[in-house]
Amino acid sequence: MRRILCALSLIGLLAAPAAAQAPTYPVVRPGVGLTFPADHGAHPAFRTEWWYATGWLRTEAGEELGFQVTFFRSRPLLADGNPSAFAPRQVLFAHAALSDPKRGRLLHGQRIARQGFGLAQAAAGDADVAIDDWRLRRASDGRFLAKAKGEGFALDLALTPTQPVLLQGQGGYSRKGPKPEQASYYYSLPQMMVAGSVVRGGKAVKVTGVAWLDREWSSTLLDPAAVGWDWVGLNLDDGGALMAFQVRDPAGRALWTGGAYRSKAGATTRFGPGEVRFATSRSWKSPRTGATYPVERTVAVRLDGTERRWRLKPLFDDQELDSRASGGPVYWEGAVSGDGARGYLELTGYLTPMKL
Repeated sequence: MRRILCALSLIGLLAAPAAAQAPTYPVVRPGVGLTFPADHGAHPAFRTEWWYATGWLRTEAGEELGFQVTFFRSRPLLADGNPSAFAPRQVLFAHAALSDPKRGRLLHGQRIARQGFGLAQAAAGDADVAIDDWRLRRASDGRFLAKAKGEGFALDLALTPTQPVLLQGQGGYSRKGPKPEQASYYYSLPQMMVAGSVVRGGKAVKVTGVAWLDREWSSTLLDPAAVGWDWVGLNLDDGGALMAFQVRDPAGRALWTGGAYRSKAGATTRFGPGEVRFATSRSWKSPRTGATYPVERTVAVRLDGTERRWRLKPLFDDQELDSRASGGPVYWEGAVSGDGARGYLELTGYLTPMKL
């Protein structure tokens, strides 16, 4: 029955006309304060949003692993007045991945469904998003509980915040381009403590680690000239945190940059256009897609009048994620470390231009 309902919902997504009464999406504006726990939950009026958890794990035997659990919600450009119970008013898709150096290649799974009929949900009011048996929710004690699985692996993790929410941009209003509406509402939870289990090769092992959770929602993100972005979220060994990104044009130049650094004492420095630099030390070419990714990067920002750099190397090269089976892109999302930092590097638009 679940497969039948999923098939019918996807047929509706493909067949339903973009009628004259198609929805008008809200515009992201500065000065709108974020409130919690409500903003942990879904914002269904906006065109798109995501819950994005990444981190480093360590097994009891001392092995290091990386993980990603991501849920996306999208409001299609369909007429709100469509009376069909199968009309895909909200579509959810999710990616999960395990970076295991023993395999030397990303293990990943993906899901897609339209909201309803017990198939999928993205609740408002607090974090609770699910597709079938995949789920990310915030428990009453404040922990974020994540469950997902793919071929050859499964994740069952609890992420406990240890620091306050880090509002990105101007109080959560984060520009992604030269036009004010090219922005998202954006916050992060760095330095999250992780505990739980990972199944790989049919065997469950206990793990601990440190994670990063990103939350964004928007209706318009990218400038038409943009082909993709580079993003990094780093948990620093001293307790600080760094987020940095650049939106790229077809020549690889930065159309827009941004980010934030929070020191171990809690002081925050925010970066605007031209205040973040990415440099490439080494690239890797995927043997499957032919895309070439700059997997060794140096990220540089200015702090207190001086430039600070982090040279990052991947846990291993082949951390490419192909999500085309669930309607998503091909991109590189991998565990990286260096210069007293561990986190995740995301590289999009290196195979084809990124479209949201």
